[in-house]
Amino acid sequence: MTLLVVSNPSAPYLKWLRELPSNVNYVVGNTVESLSGLAEQADGILYCMGPGIPLQTVWNMAPRVQWVHSLSAGLESILFPALAESTVPMTNGRGVFKESLGEFVVASILHFAKDLRRMVRNQEAARWEQFDVEMVSGKTLGVIGYGEIGRAAAVRAHALGMKIHVIRRRPQLSEEDPIVEKSFSIAQRAEMMAGCDYLLVAAPLTGETRGLVGATELAGMKPSSVVINVGRGPVIDEAALIAALQNGTIKGAALDVFDKEPLPDGHAFWGLQNVLLSPHCADHTATWTDEAMQFFLENLKRFQGGEPLMNLVDKKSGY
Repeated sequence: MTLLVVSNPSAPYLKWLRELPSNVNYVVGNTVESLSGLAEQADGILYCMGPGIPLQTVWNMAPRVQWVHSLSAGLESILFPALAESTVPMTNGRGVFKESLGEFVVASILHFAKDLRRMVRNQEAARWEQFDVEMVSGKTLGVIGYGEIGRAAAVRAHALGMKIHVIRRRPQLSEEDPIVEKSFSIAQRAEMMAGCDYLLVAAPLTGETRGLVGATELAGMKPSSVVINVGRGPVIDEAALIAALQNGTIKGAALDVFDKEPLPDGHAFWGLQNVLLSPHCADHTATWTDEAMQFFLENLKRFQGGEPLMNLVDKKSGY
């Protein structure tokens, strides 16, 4: 097998390439020149984070490719029509980082319920100021995008006594889910959001999900509600979210993803005290890239052995 590894050659996670079977011939690079030597006979492409060369360019160089794997989960910036329409299977890192993101969601919920920002502010000012905090038990967490990440967060929230409401393309899939109290269709999202105390957005970015949460949906939420986004920034209308936060339409937001990253200087989110801002690193544990590479290596064994691949992407849907 011949493998093109599209990556910064100095990336630490490339140490895992030493675990490749001896019958895999590979090259690492992030330029056309560095990959061209083996491109024509390549059977597979491993596309890593921030390689500096579009996947479509690599695809065009490699006419024999039979499998493409994206080390990360998000595909909106790399999936292109020729790949989407081909019969070549594509897999990704979906779910590899779900546990740490699930913990971030719970941390965000507790941040607002216990007003941790106020506690830290008072501690720094040496101010003894007692105030009431909220219980999360009995509150409702609504989940838009009840996939690997959404369910990992829901399991943890349910363990705290929270009620779980979810939106799925096929709501009937949650009928037997023991932690889901109610399931809604995408068209019913405003109805679900109106009953949420906390709203988790964990959906991928596709044509269907872009702007899914807008001004109309936010206007129907409780003034005490909190929005959490660990999916993709543009799934929520950013201008509408800023307005809702500034006007008190909702209580707050915990955001790990944004329309533009890094978040520009002077952006409104920097100055909003009711925003918990994570620079898209809620899943960056000490071993997150190692786990992504280990998942790839397991899939490679399946590919070479003719076994079903894990995390097959629905290329037409974009995730």
